[in-house]
Amino acid sequence: MGWVTNRQCRKWKTSFTIYGVAFLCCICFLFFAPIISRFPNHHYFVDMRNLFGVPNTLNVITNFPFLVVGVLGFVLTLDGSFFNISSRGEVCGWVLFYGGIAGVAFGSAYYHLRPDDDRVLWDTLPMMVALSSLLSSLVAERLSQRFGLCCLIALIFSAFLCVAYERIYNDIRFCMMFQLMLPLAIPVIAFLCRSKYTHSRYWFLSTGIYLLAKFEGATDRNLYRLNNYIISGHSLEHLCLALIPILLAVMLIFRQHKFQRLVDHRDRPLRD
Repeated sequence: MGWVTNRQCRKWKTSFTIYGVAFLCCICFLFFAPIISRFPNHHYFVDMRNLFGVPNTLNVITNFPFLVVGVLGFVLTLDGSFFNISSRGEVCGWVLFYGGIAGVAFGSAYYHLRPDDDRVLWDTLPMMVALSSLLSSLVAERLSQRFGLCCLIALIFSAFLCVAYERIYNDIRFCMMFQLMLPLAIPVIAFLCRSKYTHSRYWFLSTGIYLLAKFEGATDRNLYRLNNYIISGHSLEHLCLALIPILLAVMLIFRQHKFQRLVDHRDRPLRD
């Protein structure tokens, strides 16, 4: 009993340390960073081809994988029998995650049909909701359901506030911080806090894919030129980001409870 209590105390101490450091970094960023407005060419993407009458065709249609994966993941998570999810706190997080992924498909496609300041929030908000839900699912899995649900509510509320602040004051600092800190917090928590499930490496693979996608988006023009003007870096970013919910769905399908595997191993009959 004392071992369980000590282990739980260490787990909570680790979690508070993580969030304390992250909070201090955010405060320093907000106090010392100047107001960051969107650049005049922020809404300019190198691939502006109009195919089949659809403006910015590839940047629009490369959002279709988000719709397929998001809707399937949303339905299967609600079903409750296909994915290996053991608590309500995790279910809430995963349902909102795949719902946010489906929202990315509509919001990003709507934005890329005519990129401007009025439409960009519909591209940003669903992704921030998906990131919030994903981090909350991890917290519910590694720490506790109650803590995970509290994080889910707080982060989604913060996501709406960040987008509203950006829209009103033309300052993207909060949204930048949100989209930077949450993806970095996921591998930190996954590394420091022990999971009750197998297949934890998928969290780290997803983080690596996210960083690769952001690199592709930052090198939009160079990648477009490198592949002989077939597909731009931003379109590749969409396709790369769509791999993350697929990878996490594979994790949810194949992962198992670690204690179940130990019991199965102990109950296995001895050979003669």
